[in-house]
Amino acid sequence: MEKATRRLTILSSHLRQTRFNPVQPVFGSPSSSTSSDSQNPLTHSLNHNFQHGCVFCKIIRGDAPSFKLFEDDTCICILDTNPLSHGHSLIIPKSHFPSLDATPPSVIASMCSKVPSISNAIMKATGCNSFNLLVNNGKAAGQVIFHTHIHVIPRKAYDCLWTSESLRRLPLNLDEETSQLAARVQEQMLLSKVSHDRKNEDYCSNKD
Repeated sequence: MEKATRRLTILSSHLRQTRFNPVQPVFGSPSSSTSSDSQNPLTHSLNHNFQHGCVFCKIIRGDAPSFKLFEDDTCICILDTNPLSHGHSLIIPKSHFPSLDATPPSVIASMCSKVPSISNAIMKATGCNSFNLLVNNGKAAGQVIFHTHIHVIPRKAYDCLWTSESLRRLPLNLDEETSQLAARVQEQMLLSKVSHDRKNEDYCSNKD
């Protein structure tokens, strides 16, 4: 029963709007927060890449409430509305990308560069000394909102958050099958490099 409840929590994360008290959620478009932002070409280009019906795009536009922890030109960090732990937060790019593999490397790099400062602040605020950094990429992996985001999940010792932590892990077999797997992955990385570089160049050129 406990396992089923936890699974349901993960799958339903972000779907329900939650009313928080006593702090009021933040409304307002990030582009209207300061006059300098409205003149920023990056912000301007990001505002033209929203997806209709996407809850994260609504939050970024200021059409839905959120508890915003951080914001810059590329991404925001908000509290998850269905947290797996106290302080569970999401780092979300302002531009809409449906999955991590569809997100330009420069955007991913910008999001990840915020992890040390954001996670440190969350751990201090929650009294934790550990955290999980998690991406659910694709339906089979538990992705519910198809707008790239990174979970920052504060952890405490013996909180028993993940049942998989108690599973026995088997050693990797150093055999021909494993060698072939490594070769296939390396081949796919080489094939996709040109595509990723072109995608990143197109994204950067749109900011100019």
